[in-house]
Amino acid sequence: MTTPEDLELLAVVEAELLKRWPENKIDPTLERVAALVDALGSPELSYPTIHIAGTNGKSSVARMIDAIFRELDYRTGRFTSPHLHTLLERISINGHEIPAEYFVHTYNDIALYLDLIDSKQEHPLSYFEVLTALAFVAFAEFPVDIGVIEAGMGGAWDSTNVVASAVSVITPIGLDHTEFLGETVEEIAAVKAGIIKPESHVVLAAQSVEVAKVLTAEIVAKSAIPFREGLEFSLAKRELAVGGQLISVNGIHGNYDEIYLPLHGLHQAHNATLAIAAVEAFVGVKLADDVLRAALGNVESPGRLEVIYRDPTVIIDAAHNPHGAHTLAQTITTEFDFESVFGVLSVLEGKDVRGILQELEPVIDRLVVTTNSSPRALSADSLFNEAIKIFGAERTFKEGDLKSAITYATEQCSLVNQVSDGSSAVIVTGSFVTAGEARDILTAMKEARG
Repeated sequence: MTTPEDLELLAVVEAELLKRWPENKIDPTLERVAALVDALGSPELSYPTIHIAGTNGKSSVARMIDAIFRELDYRTGRFTSPHLHTLLERISINGHEIPAEYFVHTYNDIALYLDLIDSKQEHPLSYFEVLTALAFVAFAEFPVDIGVIEAGMGGAWDSTNVVASAVSVITPIGLDHTEFLGETVEEIAAVKAGIIKPESHVVLAAQSVEVAKVLTAEIVAKSAIPFREGLEFSLAKRELAVGGQLISVNGIHGNYDEIYLPLHGLHQAHNATLAIAAVEAFVGVKLADDVLRAALGNVESPGRLEVIYRDPTVIIDAAHNPHGAHTLAQTITTEFDFESVFGVLSVLEGKDVRGILQELEPVIDRLVVTTNSSPRALSADSLFNEAIKIFGAERTFKEGDLKSAITYATEQCSLVNQVSDGSSAVIVTGSFVTAGEARDILTAMKEARG
């Protein structure tokens, strides 16, 4: 049981971690983290791993893979990023976030090694590098039967790429983090293809022709075994259902019919298809239908097209690039029947703001721009100036903070619903920080309303 003292110690550890290089400051090398895990006895090699890279969908796929393995009675460790509320979310053991006391204990175990590696490197270990190593150690000490590891950024030089993955999974690749990964999808694909290990199994989501060529070349170079969506496996059918959808999948080793998925969006159906194929590739046989129904029937993907509030309906989504915004807009159009949509948007600096706005414009009737609490948040004024170029002055509004923006949008939406036969909704999006803070704000609103 977590005690107040555990939470105090966790706060101390988190403060130490935050003194290190942040996640948005990248020095593309595996040298530091490789030296650290070597000093720790290579914990990441003590259990098999599935490694996931791509532009969008990685965390959802990781959660689904984790859920399927747990239903198969595997002890699982899952490492994902970023988090919505607390960094403990990033390290999951058997489907639950790592307890604060276990996190602190593991950090204390490796602290001396951090100092040792820092003293020998030109730059000290980063926040993400330390969290990655901490997860590997926690999984080894549990111990887990399988590690499900999401790459943080890129692939080749991502801190997670010290694993010797039995299966690599690559979700759809688009433009994002171009300042680090490259200006074209081909360059980005080349970096993400770096997770492919020699003679391993590689599960690929459907990709553009340009990306597919790059990934295929790397698979051939590594003598890996490919499983490609649309060829070796595919989404056979999907139907909308209350609270989600029914999917049928042509898997690598067999077919699966009418699996309920309590998530919205065609992209989540494809994510589930990818997750099923990844587990099939690992175990080498057809999965039992009842295993998939139990695993995917209860899967969650917080902050991804999540209906978090009713009356009016409020949906939060962590879309932070044009690819994600396109998926959000497509799902709102095809799976919901809203008379009008109010948008609340806060993004981080350095993102393709214009691209995000252009994707959202066709489905959002009135947009409220704001800023979240991150020091990297784009100011409300800057975002407003960009938004009126796309939405026009009559459809664009500004609030100084996220809580005010959500309050304004929900109030306006409620007024519209009171005088209309249809139903309007609010969409809150723009970043993981925005999604996480919106969840807290809306949860407090629900509690206050009773």
